Amino acid sequence: MAQQSELELDPVTITASVQPKPVSQTGRNIITFKGSSFNNLPVHSVDELLRYLPGVEMQMRGPMGSQSDIVLRGGTFQQVLIMLDGVRINDPNTGHFSSYIPIAPAEIERIEVLKGASSAIYGSEAVGGVVHIITKSFAARRKQQKLQLQGQVSGGEYDLFSGNVGGLYQSGNTAISGGFLSNNTDGQLQRGTRGYVHANTASLSANHFINEQWQVAARVAYDNRDFSAQNFYTTFLSDTAREEVRTVWTQLRVSYSGVDHKVNIDAGYKDVKDDYAYNKVSIANASTSRMFQVIATDEWKLSQQTSMVSGVQFINKEISSNDRGDHQVPQGGAFILINHSFLQGFTINPALRLDWNERSGTELIPQISMAYRYNSIRFRGSAGKTIRDADFTERFNNYNKPSVASGRIGNPDLAAERSFSYEAGADYFVGAALKIGATFFQRYHRKLIDYVTTPYADMPRKDNLVAGGTYALAKNIAKVNTTGAELDIQYQRKFQKNSNLYAGAGLVWLNSKSSELTPSFYVSSHARFMSNFFVEYTYHRFLISVNGIYKNRATQDAPAIHAVVEKDYFVFNARAAFYTWEQKMNIFVRVDNITNTRYSDLLGAQMPGRWLTGGVSFAFSR
Repeated sequence: MAQQSELELDPVTITASVQPKPVSQTGRNIITFKGSSFNNLPVHSVDELLRYLPGVEMQMRGPMGSQSDIVLRGGTFQQVLIMLDGVRINDPNTGHFSSYIPIAPAEIERIEVLKGASSAIYGSEAVGGVVHIITKSFAARRKQQKLQLQGQVSGGEYDLFSGNVGGLYQSGNTAISGGFLSNNTDGQLQRGTRGYVHANTASLSANHFINEQWQVAARVAYDNRDFSAQNFYTTFLSDTAREEVRTVWTQLRVSYSGVDHKVNIDAGYKDVKDDYAYNKVSIANASTSRMFQVIATDEWKLSQQTSMVSGVQFINKEISSNDRGDHQVPQGGAFILINHSFLQGFTINPALRLDWNERSGTELIPQISMAYRYNSIRFRGSAGKTIRDADFTERFNNYNKPSVASGRIGNPDLAAERSFSYEAGADYFVGAALKIGATFFQRYHRKLIDYVTTPYADMPRKDNLVAGGTYALAKNIAKVNTTGAELDIQYQRKFQKNSNLYAGAGLVWLNSKSSELTPSFYVSSHARFMSNFFVEYTYHRFLISVNGIYKNRATQDAPAIHAVVEKDYFVFNARAAFYTWEQKMNIFVRVDNITNTRYSDLLGAQMPGRWLTGGVSFAFSR
């Protein structure tokens, strides 16, 4: 059991170096979470789960998967790359859709969160880090016999009905998995409206090993979110918005594995329809975005100490919108990564990418990571360049309307962001159950893209604007420098047959300085200090789990809608369960926001108060 616990504190990751490699050899700070614990914690959706992983900041606009912005190390929400089984799912329309991950919880094998610069391998968006979802079917191995089923049904206040079900079946060389997640509620009362949510996700995948060398895997998924979006994007009194986002996702993988050689070809296609109505009398913004991508990687084991990964990637992004117009942007890249071990416990991982974007041209992106493990301590460090091009909303928001009296205005002349990041840290393994990691990091940004309040007279384009209107223009900020430190704690221990503890906690301190005299929207919204945690404890027939978050940030207010972002808040949730059938089925109650704290992550988007629910959960495997 001690060996297994140590393995889970230093798991094999594919995110930092593409090929499977222990975290301690990557030189990176990586948090790994077991997908099997989703039903054991007081969470309803994947974005709520991410909120309590050490060091991950979720700027939530609503509950249960309505909408959340993902922030790592004080970047903006567009600076985090989200991946599903090796393929990016960030939407070209806007980073606000990044938390709409088209996967049912029952399919999740694990979640890997890589903190820090990763553009040398993954290209654009991998600035603050990478959130990588690895699923059970795509992670399946040859010649195994498995059956895993899990599900949960719950109900509660505000006409809440929530359910998720799914699992994996593998017979020999074929694995099939699928699942369904549904969250529905009339919502709590907000400013004259209710924060309703109807969120449904269905996914199905299969993996087949043709023989010892060849493997093929495929997935199809459908995701639909219909929710109240009042003051999600504005602080105007007339905002009573609603929004519906529908996603169709398909992906395909073909792999060849030799003795010292492996080739992967991954393809993905995403189609997203977004309908946003500011209020009942406004014409809805109707946008359809599409993204097609292909990535091929070639892994070689050159010697016992050295391996090499090379890859090429092509992405085509397009949008058709009555608000943003019709646009298309192709981009591509090629990269090479070396993994080399020498001496005792020392590894070095240099990487170089050549990236091309039709708008921003060609760019060389270097990065290097190093790690050294001495007994129970792992020292690590990394430095690298990052890039990010503007999305379609930042370039064309409100551009195609006949008249715009106020709001956020896109800027088609935005240049690509560039930054240089470095970090240094250490991990201490206390026995086989506890890992403590500390990291110091800095990021130097140039031309960072964010919205800045801009007078009508200073707007570069006034064609459809109204004199005297209130506007926020997407701009390139000359310099934004971020300094920070983070502490991550992971604990996992099995005490006896029916007693175990699984926990994680994170602390993050950040300081961002901007050259812009007027504070920009999203750079100033991240937490200056944040602590989050989760604890899951099982003792015979009882399961108790809690999670929580504390944030300290800059205060904001919007008197017109009586909205305030307080200096700090603390929210925690709890779940208590009693097993009726061994440790396979339980009856539970849960309380969200136990202290009934009134808070917002983003100005105007009020989060729910105390919420009581209960239900039945099961998990079965053989």
